[in-house]
Amino acid sequence: MEYQTKSHCKYLIALHLILVVKYRKQLLQGIVGDFVKQKITEISARSEFNVEEIEVDKDHIHILLTISPSICVASYVRRIKQSTTQSIWGRFKWLKKQFWFEKTFWSDGYFVCSVGNASTDTIRKYIQEQG
Repeated sequence: MEYQTKSHCKYLIALHLILVVKYRKQLLQGIVGDFVKQKITEISARSEFNVEEIEVDKDHIHILLTISPSICVASYVRRIKQSTTQSIWGRFKWLKKQFWFEKTFWSDGYFVCSVGNASTDTIRKYIQEQG
């Protein structure tokens, strides 16, 4: 990962983000997990963050992303959660039985940790080995 430059700053903000499926339901296996990874990658293409690494486990997803300092972390998380939830519900109608018709997919919270440049490779390897 390289430093990014804007008109008045130079930065490298790398984050390890973990999102958990509501009720820890093991829904990220197979086609749903692949779909979620694809959607998050598409969201990053039109947003101010880059997905460096992404991998799913049975009930949660690990994302290594780099962000801009101009937007708060919660805004990135909100965008990812809202967009993926809408896409998932549009594609996988059988989820109605999993969540009692409540249009949700992710648990309310999230884990995020800043990653220093020196340990990025360690985090990247950890994420690649998930699932």
